[in-house]
Amino acid sequence: MRKSKVLALSLTAGLGLGLVSATTASATDPGPRGPKQQTGCQISADGRDVKHVIYLQFDNVHFTRDNPNVPSDLEQMPHLLDFLESNGTLSTNHHTPLIAHTGNDILTSITGVYGDKHGQAVSNSYRYYKPDGNSNSASSFAYWTDGVADTSVPTPADSAPTMVGPDGKNAPAPWTTYTKAGCDFGAVSTANTILENTTVDINKVFGATSPEAAEAKADPAKAQADFVGIGVHCAKDSKVCAKGTQSPDLLPDEPGGYNGYQALFGAKAVDPAIASDGVVRSTAGKQITDPKGNPGFPGFDGMTADNSLGYVAQMQESGVPVTYAYISDAHDQHGANSGAMGPGEANYVAQLKSYDDAFAKFFDRIHQDGLNEDNTLFVVTSDENDHFVGGKPTPADCDGVTVPCTYSQIGEVNANAKGLLATQQGVTTPFQVHADSAPNFYLNGQPGPNDPTTRAFEQAWSKVTAVNPITGKTDTVSSYLADQAEQKILHMQTGDPLRTPTFTSFADPNYFVYAGAANCNSACVALGPAYAWNHGDFAPDINTTWLGLVGPGIRNLGETGDVWSDHTDIRPTMLALLGLKDSYASDGRVLTEYIENWARPTALRGQHGYDYEELAEVYKQLNAGVGEFATATLKASTAGILTSSPDDAQYKASTAKLTALGAERDALVAQIGQLLQKAAFDHQKVDGDQADRLTAQGKALLKKAQQL
Repeated sequence: MRKSKVLALSLTAGLGLGLVSATTASATDPGPRGPKQQTGCQISADGRDVKHVIYLQFDNVHFTRDNPNVPSDLEQMPHLLDFLESNGTLSTNHHTPLIAHTGNDILTSITGVYGDKHGQAVSNSYRYYKPDGNSNSASSFAYWTDGVADTSVPTPADSAPTMVGPDGKNAPAPWTTYTKAGCDFGAVSTANTILENTTVDINKVFGATSPEAAEAKADPAKAQADFVGIGVHCAKDSKVCAKGTQSPDLLPDEPGGYNGYQALFGAKAVDPAIASDGVVRSTAGKQITDPKGNPGFPGFDGMTADNSLGYVAQMQESGVPVTYAYISDAHDQHGANSGAMGPGEANYVAQLKSYDDAFAKFFDRIHQDGLNEDNTLFVVTSDENDHFVGGKPTPADCDGVTVPCTYSQIGEVNANAKGLLATQQGVTTPFQVHADSAPNFYLNGQPGPNDPTTRAFEQAWSKVTAVNPITGKTDTVSSYLADQAEQKILHMQTGDPLRTPTFTSFADPNYFVYAGAANCNSACVALGPAYAWNHGDFAPDINTTWLGLVGPGIRNLGETGDVWSDHTDIRPTMLALLGLKDSYASDGRVLTEYIENWARPTALRGQHGYDYEELAEVYKQLNAGVGEFATATLKASTAGILTSSPDDAQYKASTAKLTALGAERDALVAQIGQLLQKAAFDHQKVDGDQADRLTAQGKALLKKAQQL
């Protein structure tokens, strides 16, 4: 889900939106018109004729089937699936970082770095320690330059930015590489590149005494429609942005500086700049409004395919050549009919059908505009997969499309951590939890990993069980444990030590763990029918997702699972195709296997490309949050935490081994990463002998991790 179940920072009313009802303000569709080319936008290089970039990221849309009889989400969107498979490459061996949540996953995808470098490894909300030793909750979703987004206090006790880099400063913004190349960057609900709320973000961007802030206080719903969710980061001398109300695009920590740039924040500024009549329409030709009829942003749940794609098409037609968009999930009901749905349920199938219709109209529209696989780089992916929590469908052989499925038992299994610990283990140590299927525990007082309180608590939590109300079986709630040494390996320690959890538990993916009350007067384990799709966890069906690439230089491989990749690889692959370079080093690699030899950067062609791929393959398994190294060390971390010996000697020895192995990994990854970066963006070819040596070192290190 786009917003956290636990923390909804935006205090406006009516965030939900039905698939059709929110766009009932009918208007005549003016019809598609050819896109205006933005002069000075440099996104073509080395013979690749790229004039447009369309990046689309779904919230939890699946390539794989959640019920073997029911066609998957993508199978039920044949216009999109056929476009990707017929014109490019659809990778089915693509992966998330940890924890696998919308905020972290999208931010990792658009920046090319893991959460330890962009600041949101724990999401969609996180906790931070205060001077009194207790912790507060803050939202991961806040504008790029905002501070800790905690509206429960006037001033958060943590002064770090939401997007905190390893140096404690604001992490580099992903749009600047495009705007510095002369390209306007259109942002359609893409995490933290736009205003996320009508509180802290409006105060940060416009000022607490601004007219925008006054509107937010007087009419929060209208302010959300006017200022949240939509934006354009402008190139200098942008003709499009000159038509709207521009605001300074301030990035004081941006590497190399970022002075004199402007942005359009919100539909109130964007819509007049991209539509001659000031009206932006969905792919169905209806004016995009919020549930109250206010024109503009319809709410994050309202960014269904027809609305998101309508904004993308309108931006491209107006002359915004680079557009990034978020598309809300299709398997949750939004608005008045909220509640969970299972695979093949009638409403779920209907929503997917509406998504498919939106893509059919979108492709027809942009093709008439002249945007196609010959001049446009299309990148389409999903933030993560979800794990469905529910009983068996009725009838048992339903396929959803011809025979609808129904579920008598559906919903994640909610587990009260405080109640279960108190009643089963006698533990009443005060703590708070970032509620999740991968719950992050923050023990009061911020005790260290060797503290006896921490050790006793971790071991007690590992023993907690629950009777699953769907299966009737007794489950151990926690599957894996990562204390701070392992969290560092998993890229979960940011430049803000106040937000580092005491430890993280990766639970049985059927369970959603929350803090609760320190008793079980009401059931400590119960079915939560409002949500049935868990994510965040360490589980193959959550961490494996998909990536579609279409455009100049992309090989037409159709569906393939030959190359292991993760979200960090998306950005370097895009930039290599566009002839651009970031001001910072990526954690990913260029997916050369999906690029025609002639279209690759010169140092990645021919035999040098094979050397690059050999080295990149081991690099990913060493560095990725769900790669081989992380998998092995997480198992070792769990085993080490569960050991018990005099003076905790075994645990300390295990932690020392993990720490040393992590440091060895980091040093080797830095060396390999530098070579990959230089080959992809500085025209320095990878030496074959050196690649062989580093590959061998990497494989040896993977073996050491597995031997733990």
